[in-house]
Amino acid sequence: QVHLVESGGGLVQAGGSLRLSCAASGSFFSINAMGWYRQAPGKQRELVATITSGGSTNYADSVKGRFTISRDNANNTVYLQMNSLKPEDTAAYYCNGDIRPVMNSRMIYWGQGTQVTVSS
Repeated sequence: QVHLVESGGGLVQAGGSLRLSCAASGSFFSINAMGWYRQAPGKQRELVATITSGGSTNYADSVKGRFTISRDNANNTVYLQMNSLKPEDTAAYYCNGDIRPVMNSRMIYWGQGTQVTVSS
């Protein structure tokens, strides 16, 4: 069983910073890409940033230059450093992992989400 557990959300004023973490635990063969998505009330879940196992990154236009995704492969953890936060960044943030639970299988796993609220 594979679990993704997020932490680091909270309430912050506009212009502030937060760092989200997501740790993968359980039994698995390998982790491919990992990413962060967010969902605001009444809106669809949207991609925030992704990072491959080799470290290549991709960002939504709305967060480029403000957010940085990184990963620690030794500890199966992905991070999202969020700077210059805006009220429109308020959402539940979800960690996502493209994981091989065994060598010949591949599945997408999601964390339970962590709330980020940015006050104006």
